[in-house]
Amino acid sequence: MSFRIEGLRVGHAEDPAGITGCTVILLPPGTRGGVEVRGGAPGTRETDLLNPVNLVEEVNAFLLAGGSAFGLDAATGVVRFLEEKGIGYDAGVARVPIVPAGVIFDLGIGDPKARPDAEMGYRACLDAGEDLLRQGNVGAGMGATVGKLLGYSRCTKGGLGTAFFQGESLKIFALAVVNALGDVLDEEGRVIAGLRLPEGGFGSTEALMRTALGENSTSVPPLNTTLGVIVSNAELSKTDVNWVAQRGHHGLARAISPSHTKLDGDLVFAAATGEVAASADLVGSIGASLLAQAVRNAVRNAESIAGIPAGRDVS
Repeated sequence: MSFRIEGLRVGHAEDPAGITGCTVILLPPGTRGGVEVRGGAPGTRETDLLNPVNLVEEVNAFLLAGGSAFGLDAATGVVRFLEEKGIGYDAGVARVPIVPAGVIFDLGIGDPKARPDAEMGYRACLDAGEDLLRQGNVGAGMGATVGKLLGYSRCTKGGLGTAFFQGESLKIFALAVVNALGDVLDEEGRVIAGLRLPEGGFGSTEALMRTALGENSTSVPPLNTTLGVIVSNAELSKTDVNWVAQRGHHGLARAISPSHTKLDGDLVFAAATGEVAASADLVGSIGASLLAQAVRNAVRNAESIAGIPAGRDVS
């Protein structure tokens, strides 16, 4: 089924050999943005601009990338692309593109020297189109993994997922890049991707954390982070868009166990394009459900890579 929000475009670029990539969400003029960071190890750029007390009202794009802090460089390519199009905040002497960004840590399964850069960010913009529903080992989800309490030898492939709501006039789109410390749960609470047991099948990261083995896993580095985006065509204030971003984290918590740990940099971006009247509570409630669905879709569409199996390949 096709789905689109007027002016919204999504693009991806990958390095299949290095096993990393980035994803850009290009937003239509007049879009208001918000963000909520709840993980303990975030990697971000320009998120402070989205605070309701700050000056800038309009956001031009979001950038999601692998590469940990190195991957933030990909936002420079997005800025260059938008500047060439004459898009950005009018500062008098120049139009400055507003491109908040978030990154995941994916340096452990591919080439740690392969990181999204400005050229890759620019390529993602060239790729951007109205096909919003590409999923799996794509863009920023290329090197994503889940269930890493015991390291990469026991984790499962994560990825990028999407979901959408089409009402009579209200439209909401969600996208998630799933690279969590914890496990991904289905609608019934069963693990569908996460920590793998030596004897086969999935264990429970949360249960393991309560054991002596889990208690001794304090040296696990912050190799994680789930990034979410909720875009609606609703007319919302900047404060309300931030409210929607806050609600989005409820969706992450429904689908990932545990979520928002000190070893994750979990964040949710939100945007409202201003076409139809709708309440922040409605958009936030639907957006949270969609984000949970996008997380599950990410691992259901992921493919095994570099010796790390996808959830559907674990038995």
